[in-house]
Amino acid sequence: MKEIALSTKHKELNAKMIPFAGFTMPVSYEGVNAEHQNVRENLGVFDVSHMGEFLISGTHALELIQSISSNDASKLVNGQAQYSCMPNHEGGIVDDLIIYKIDEEKYLLVVNASNIEKDWNWISQHNSMDATLRDMSDEMSLLAIQGPKAAEAMQSLTDVDLKNMKFYTFKLGTFAGIEKVIISATGYTGSGGFEIYFRNDDAEQIWDSVMEAGKDFGIKPIGLAARDTLRLEMGYSLYGNDIDDTTSPIEAGLGWITKFSKDFINSEALKAEKEKGASRKLVAFELDEKGIPRQGYDIVDENGKKIGVVTSGTMSPSLDKGIGLGYIPAEKAGFGNKIFIQIRKKAVSATQVKLPFYKG
Repeated sequence: MKEIALSTKHKELNAKMIPFAGFTMPVSYEGVNAEHQNVRENLGVFDVSHMGEFLISGTHALELIQSISSNDASKLVNGQAQYSCMPNHEGGIVDDLIIYKIDEEKYLLVVNASNIEKDWNWISQHNSMDATLRDMSDEMSLLAIQGPKAAEAMQSLTDVDLKNMKFYTFKLGTFAGIEKVIISATGYTGSGGFEIYFRNDDAEQIWDSVMEAGKDFGIKPIGLAARDTLRLEMGYSLYGNDIDDTTSPIEAGLGWITKFSKDFINSEALKAEKEKGASRKLVAFELDEKGIPRQGYDIVDENGKKIGVVTSGTMSPSLDKGIGLGYIPAEKAGFGNKIFIQIRKKAVSATQVKLPFYKG
């Protein structure tokens, strides 16, 4: 297992550490529900340094990105970020990622920790245009500072105007006395905030500064378990659960990041799928009675016949009810339609709903 730069800090905070995507990561500190609510009401800091970072540069950087990604990166201006995915040749997804445009010939791609090697090999394999690639994953740390008080709490650490940063934009600036930090107004929680990219050598100084600056605002360290409940309340897909090598962006509800104004890997087949309509759809549901839907549970119809499977599920700390995502046949998908989740021996009634679950 790889160790992240702040591993000792987390152990000092009595974090429960678990193996995750090849790293030893903090899964919780004081408990999922308390950590979850603190992000919704105040702010929390997540160490997500296991994520991968690739620098793509040179005159053909954009050409490479356009060919491997589904979204249209030509629309990006300097200082803007974009959510996208990398389709494979079989109709599935290699990974989902965020693309940061640093300048005309320099982009940062942030990928999932479990896919770093796979993604690197995939992008390298398709780099026929000879763009310059650099894997910076082992050199960089990443903190997500999330919650409604994040901008106010962190403003003392930087000259960058945090309050007025638009969603999915970023600045290269000084943060906690460290120069050339990427301060990004992105996030995976639905409660606002920032993601801070910096070198491993600066990790302790930045962590200590963040915790000190957030002290009067109720900051707490947050583990991966609460990150999962927070993202699920927003209906954000998790790679390996809701999307993978076998799920198409069309059926996963990611048509909005699949732009057919350009050619990219497998774009013709995905365009045909969009025009025809996907045979199954990723739907969101809330349980109508008590119960917790878990990943892997069967979704059944009113006659008890299996029609799908739960890809993500939990007891929502904000809503105090069972929520989840899962794939079912397209003809059974529709807001308000009933499905049933097989929880042990009982088929528990659930209603399909519009995302996000948590409205804020």
